[in-house]
Amino acid sequence: MSPTIIAIIGIIGMLTLMFLRLPVGFAMALAGFLGMSYFVSPQAALHILSSDIWGQFSSYGLSVIPLFIFMGYICLNSGISVRLYDTAYKWVGQMRGGIAMATIVADEFFAAICGSNSATAATMGTVALPQMEKYNYDPVLSTGTVATGGTLGVVIPPSVILIVIGLQTEQSITKLFLGGIFPGIVLGVLFLVTIYILCRRNPHFGPAGPKTSFKEKLAALPGVIEVLVLFCLVLGGLYAGWFTPTEAGAAGSFGAIIIALVRRELTWQRFTKAALETLRTSCMVMVLVTGAVIFGRFLAVTRLPFFLADWASALPVPPVAVLAIVLVIYIIGGCLMDALGFLVVTIPVFFPLAMALGYDPIWVGIMLMMATTMGAITPPVGINVYVVKGLAPDVPLETIFKGVSYYFAACIVSLALLVAFPQIALFLPGLMR
Repeated sequence: MSPTIIAIIGIIGMLTLMFLRLPVGFAMALAGFLGMSYFVSPQAALHILSSDIWGQFSSYGLSVIPLFIFMGYICLNSGISVRLYDTAYKWVGQMRGGIAMATIVADEFFAAICGSNSATAATMGTVALPQMEKYNYDPVLSTGTVATGGTLGVVIPPSVILIVIGLQTEQSITKLFLGGIFPGIVLGVLFLVTIYILCRRNPHFGPAGPKTSFKEKLAALPGVIEVLVLFCLVLGGLYAGWFTPTEAGAAGSFGAIIIALVRRELTWQRFTKAALETLRTSCMVMVLVTGAVIFGRFLAVTRLPFFLADWASALPVPPVAVLAIVLVIYIIGGCLMDALGFLVVTIPVFFPLAMALGYDPIWVGIMLMMATTMGAITPPVGINVYVVKGLAPDVPLETIFKGVSYYFAACIVSLALLVAFPQIALFLPGLMR
């Protein structure tokens, strides 16, 4: 049996295990180990499995994951989101659809300290949904905005997905973080434009909130200062060379704790809750990374990624056409399984393909992250939709999915802009020496 056939059987076996409800990380690990055992030998598979896992998890750089997750959960449990939303609401809440716009603006800022889309959706939803219900917003707009805005949590750095991409592709996490800033801003602006258009065409979707004076607007600004301090500490320190990514995560976590203590909003109960949530999320990510290491090694041994790369680079079509097909695969894949899980499964296949086509690795990482992020709001998985459903149990799932569907065009346009203007993602990383 040829190596390519063995690789394809391994992929089919892995997908079968996933559809049988085996967790993604375990499905990848089992399929990769069995495939390696058949292709090489059980003894070699055990040796490769132990050495590769040890090599990955003995890496100092892997500690960056729990540190950034911890920073986000400390901020989540210390009231920062409430102050952020209040500031955004005071500035844009009086516009038609303004409360929905305030939610997106607050998402942009909160995403700068929280690398999780579901945590961002849950946090902003807790604050924003009651306000939009109070001012008679249509549930289609309110729930759709909260679910979609949460996706900014993994686009704006620090992002858990960008960390995983950096670890899997051996690219600079600092450059990936810097590369995600402008695409995240562009995506947020496109979401705001979407809300404006929706509320112009359907005024009942988002009635205007009460007006606030300029004095009230200025008085609300301190609500974003602590977020900007953390953001500048983390990314400014990375850019200036003061910190490695791991040290930046530690500095950000320490800064978040200090801010919460100064404001007297971090009780022991909230601290332990943040620590437990960090442990739970970090373990989930680590299991995915473990499965990706094993399955990726199996694919490398069969040389399927390199075969695909050679095949695609020889196609008589422009490289951008191949890239478009890859992005469509990521968008569809995000509809069928957990976005992060799909990402770690496919990077060993599609990243070498993109490199063979001559694309910049940082730009490719940002593109894959943007495409995968759509999986958080697309059916049937759409984790953010189910988070919002938990916050608004009276709203039918189909209503929430209808709401997020209005934002799909913005997501597609953001990808098209990145393809047409790669410097949106590459400008800041290009400034690094």
